[in-house]
Amino acid sequence: MSEPTEARPRPLGKGRIEAFSDGVIAIIITIMVLELKTPDGFDLQALSRLWPTFSMYSLSFVYIGIYWNNHHHLLHAAHRVSGGVMWANLHLLFWLSLVPFTTRWMGESHFATWPMAIYGVSLFMPAIAYTILVRRLIAVNGRDGELGRAIRGDAKGYMSLAIYALGIALSFWQPLAGLACYIVVALVWLVPDRRIERG
Repeated sequence: MSEPTEARPRPLGKGRIEAFSDGVIAIIITIMVLELKTPDGFDLQALSRLWPTFSMYSLSFVYIGIYWNNHHHLLHAAHRVSGGVMWANLHLLFWLSLVPFTTRWMGESHFATWPMAIYGVSLFMPAIAYTILVRRLIAVNGRDGELGRAIRGDAKGYMSLAIYALGIALSFWQPLAGLACYIVVALVWLVPDRRIERG
């Protein structure tokens, strides 16, 4: 009589992590658009007073879109997830969920120093969390896997972190210089990560 074989643990599927992340990101965007208030008057002058808030909404919308797009590419290239990956993903979503708050604060402050710096922190921390998520996924899927081959080094990611840090520092000297740094990073990441697409 043959001995019963020990059941191997089934790998965690990535479907739920993708669905949950998509739902949270959709809610984040919904919260941001609900923060947009109608003008106090009924002419273009009243509308023009809202341009700081709308411009910050637009920038933050682009940022959330960048994370959603690259998150999709990242999980598409990964074949396995783990408990550590799930927590790393929640860590990313936590920081992204704070973006609507910092967006509204900066828009209403008309680009004041502290709101600009805190907005930079709310962009810097998701970038850190995304880097951690990438490293966890590579650890689970192997450095020689599709994702590991695509991301050998992460010069683009580290450069972005440096520009965020510069933008936060510049916000205490000239807030608009800090904003310019944040826009530069958005432009760098506007196109989905080609390294993963090439796989």
